[in-house]
Amino acid sequence: MTARLPLDVLLAPGHGWFRALRHTEFRVFWTGNFVSNIGSWMQNVAQGWLVLTLTNSPFWLGVVGFAQQVPALLFSLPGGVIADRAGRRKLLLTTQTAMMLLALTLAVLVTMKQATVERITVIAFLAGTTMALNAPSYQAAVRDLVEREDTLNAIALNSIQFNLSRVVGPSLAGLTIAGLDIAACFYLNALSYVPLLFVLARTRFPEREDRAANSWREDLAEGFRYVRTNRTILLLIVIVAIVSMFGLPYLVMMPEFAKNVLHVGPKGLGYLMGAAGFGALLGGVHLASMKPHRRRGPLVLFSATLFFTAILLFCLSRQPLLSMFLLAVAGGAVVGSVATVNSLIQTLVPDEIRGRVLSMHTMAFLGFTPLGSLLIGSLAELWGAPTALAASSGFALVLMAGIALTAQEVRKLQ
Repeated sequence: MTARLPLDVLLAPGHGWFRALRHTEFRVFWTGNFVSNIGSWMQNVAQGWLVLTLTNSPFWLGVVGFAQQVPALLFSLPGGVIADRAGRRKLLLTTQTAMMLLALTLAVLVTMKQATVERITVIAFLAGTTMALNAPSYQAAVRDLVEREDTLNAIALNSIQFNLSRVVGPSLAGLTIAGLDIAACFYLNALSYVPLLFVLARTRFPEREDRAANSWREDLAEGFRYVRTNRTILLLIVIVAIVSMFGLPYLVMMPEFAKNVLHVGPKGLGYLMGAAGFGALLGGVHLASMKPHRRRGPLVLFSATLFFTAILLFCLSRQPLLSMFLLAVAGGAVVGSVATVNSLIQTLVPDEIRGRVLSMHTMAFLGFTPLGSLLIGSLAELWGAPTALAASSGFALVLMAGIALTAQEVRKLQ
């Protein structure tokens, strides 16, 4: 009897760590998004450094973060209706092309020395709007391209590629800013969309079943009604909203920590962001290795609590290496909570309404962050970034403790 190759074990149906990659369509989709996400993280780091260079103000970091993220609060739900109505390929091609053009516009403005914080804010808002319309279809597409039993693994692998790009992208951005200039990051981001557009053009999505021709209002109402009457799903979305509003704005404040708190410069900013991405990558690998019978409810509650604890300790740290370690813990913990909630929604919610419920997950994850960014940016202008972020994460830690003690239905989730 011949020994099985390690690759066979990793891709094996049922228990392989990377089993979802045996589906060809998902594999090429995964690869194209990985390349594109590296460019997106390069732009995120460069944009924050550009804003801080122009203004030297944590308040403006919060404003630009608000502008980029608030569309998720405004447009995720329409995006969910589109995800349940429209063809995946056409929508994804349209939104990704728009984001490529916005990145190119920002690159040209910086090259011509015409970039102002007001123009950056407008471009950030347009990019956020495009992302909000794209996200529910993107998440639903993951389920379209794999078998049902591979859904959790596919979501975990998607988290791995996203967070691996969080390691590579910020590190490349820091080196690019130091070695070339800020504009180069935006040009490279625009270029990174080309492989993804090629992949989307050739990916075969399954045919969609005809649905009743309801109005947009009826479709939205149906999604809200489902979540409102399903306490378990509602609690899961509330947990994601708490993580988003009171914890995730730490990413917006990172240039301020790098420049004025830890004094590590643009390279250090890349390393700090990369550390968070590395931790998130490990969190994704852990999810990918989980057996289907493992209980996911306790993991959501523990991970969210650990996330806020790590952010609170990060605010107290003045040592770069310790700060990087705490950011790695926070990165892993946020994946353990948010990605696991995503997998629970993907498996618990019926297919015909999945896009709309996922849009509420997207709204909770991305849409509440701008409110937190604006709040923490304003407080940071008065108290300083460490105190503002510590107050926010400490408050959220109390909220999570209350949910963990009272949400019995979440603790029982498989």
